[in-house]
Amino acid sequence: MNLPILRRAGAFALLLPLLLPLALHAQSLPKPNEFYFDEDALTTRPLVLVKGSDDAAQQRLLKVMNGKGRDANLAAGQLAHIAYAGGGADIGSALYSRALASVDGSNGLSRQLLWNQGWDLYRSGDAEGALASWQKAGVEGFNNPAWAPPTLALALWTLQRRDEAVQWYAAAVRTEPLRWRDPANLPALLPDWREQDRAKLAEVAAAWRAAPPSWP
Repeated sequence: MNLPILRRAGAFALLLPLLLPLALHAQSLPKPNEFYFDEDALTTRPLVLVKGSDDAAQQRLLKVMNGKGRDANLAAGQLAHIAYAGGGADIGSALYSRALASVDGSNGLSRQLLWNQGWDLYRSGDAEGALASWQKAGVEGFNNPAWAPPTLALALWTLQRRDEAVQWYAAAVRTEPLRWRDPANLPALLPDWREQDRAKLAEVAAAWRAAPPSWP
């Protein structure tokens, strides 16, 4: 994939003021709740306003982003995702900052942006930043989303915070024991995850099986 059209014609220079220092550093997570039944489907949607990611799609997104309202912020989020996918983490970071600064923290789009930002950070190698984004989206922003236990467990395990990772995975098992006890179910439970990420979560599941933490 080519780098986004934002790289061209000096457009990136227009985004440099948006590269604010992000406070995406891992902080102490609260202990998991007992159950996480809320599907929170609005948060876990991809950021898609315009189909595709080629130059024409990016041009359309830029025009929308320069307007106002929800679509402008959604366009910025989609462009951020395209930037990360093309290796432009600097542009992606700036665009996420722009979108999140324009959305009220209680707005559902804010959680959607944070959830997607978390995955873009994680897949670019920044598990610490991903954990901070997911914490804001799923712990501070919405108390019991079903996606939080396995997703936070993945980030914590990657960061070598293994006891915490097992505690969060245990919350998934408490919520849906027939689904999460067996790692063989992970491909069906997490079809959008990369195989390497499911394999890492399977390590967490094995650690849980070896020494299930008590509740509370």
